[in-house]
Amino acid sequence: EVQLVESGGGSVQAGGSLRLSCSFSGVPSGSSAMMWYRQAPGKDCEMVAHITNYGTTWYEDFVKGRLTISRDNAKSTLYLQMSNLLPEDTAMYYCSADGLGPPCDWGQGTQVTVSS
Repeated sequence: EVQLVESGGGSVQAGGSLRLSCSFSGVPSGSSAMMWYRQAPGKDCEMVAHITNYGTTWYEDFVKGRLTISRDNAKSTLYLQMSNLLPEDTAMYYCSADGLGPPCDWGQGTQVTVSS
């Protein structure tokens, strides 16, 4: 059984930073690509960052240069370092892995709120 537990969200002012973590189990940590999604109120669930098992990364254009995805397979943890946050980054953030699909309907998530 796959389990994903996100943490690290909070409320910050614009320009601030947060580090999200996703502790995972039941996922082949060395062989699965993993990703972060977010969903703002009234908006679609969108992928914002992706990392392959080789460490290759991809970012949605709006977050490039501000968000950094990384993983520690030994600790079974996925991270999202967020800096220079904008009010537009306010959303619930979720992690997922290959084959699980968008997690916004079933994941626990962690809330990020950025005030101007």
